[in-house]
Amino acid sequence: MSNLHDFEVRNIDGQPQSLADYRGKVVLVVNVASKCGLTPQYEGLEALQKKYEDRGFTVLGFPCNQFAGQEPGTEGEIKSFCSLTYGVTFPLTSKVDVNGDSRDPVYGWLTSQSTSPDGAGDIKWNFAKFLVGKDGNVIARFSPTVSPEDPELVEAIEKALA
Repeated sequence: MSNLHDFEVRNIDGQPQSLADYRGKVVLVVNVASKCGLTPQYEGLEALQKKYEDRGFTVLGFPCNQFAGQEPGTEGEIKSFCSLTYGVTFPLTSKVDVNGDSRDPVYGWLTSQSTSPDGAGDIKWNFAKFLVGKDGNVIARFSPTVSPEDPELVEAIEKALA
């Protein structure tokens, strides 16, 4: 696989979703969790979605339960939590693994890319962020503790949209 657009995932409702649908868009790929200290980042991620969606941007959330069991719910529970608690409108996938032998192929590709400011390799925690350009290639990777409002992240999004 050569870029994000080559993959297919299952959406939060279990339906196949071709990531080629995001061709020409800037995508912020984030592994998310509902019961994490960083969960309030959903608010900032949704703010980015609302601010930039009209310019061809989307957040794409991948729920993951690999870090201290912080995403224990079913897809339905996750969808409901995100919608009711944070008003999430951006797309979510079915629950995936982002590390290890059962790692989702998207994350196998993402974590193999040479990236900065956070480098290649395993995901360290919930809310790791990959900024993917309109061409489907990774532009930047940000650590879980980088907030959606971080000036470096916002600047990277705006540059990718320009």
